[in-house]
Amino acid sequence: MINFFSLQNIGHAISMIGMACVVFAYFAIERGWLDNKNIKLYVINLIGALLLLISLLINFNLGSFIIEIFWIIISMMGIINYYKIKN
Repeated sequence: MINFFSLQNIGHAISMIGMACVVFAYFAIERGWLDNKNIKLYVINLIGALLLLISLLINFNLGSFIIEIFWIIISMMGIINYYKIKN
């Protein structure tokens, strides 16, 4: 019997949602729905990177872990810059 709620499967599900967030953000840029002045872009990327980072705690890969840390930092910089420019 397949255990759909195993830790491994939950990690895969989390990673798929994170990946979908990151891909959607880039697709939205390409379609002109978002740009680098829109905070939604950074929030979607941050959510995606955080979900991917969580999934990497279950299925660890050092290279992917490090790049997600960079994506989180870059997304946070975008959010901070958005609020600096807004004020």
